[in-house]
Amino acid sequence: ADARGLSFYSERSIGRYLTMAADRLDSARKELLRADLIAYQHPIYQVLSLDGSLLSSERGGGICSIKEIFKQLGGAA
Repeated sequence: ADARGLSFYSERSIGRYLTMAADRLDSARKELLRADLIAYQHPIYQVLSLDGSLLSSERGGGICSIKEIFKQLGGAA
């Protein structure tokens, strides 16, 4: 993403970089939208700011990893 969080990568490119099939990419996008982590209007994605509840590490403070954020959201990392 650029400085404003905007990404102009195509679906095909994102799938290739993440080694993710189109149906899995669609499912992941829906989960990220539900969690208010991204905004999406074809073909542009925007990474949104995290709220405070997702910034605290389970280990007692600090910034947590994206893996920890997905765990908090109930997804697999």
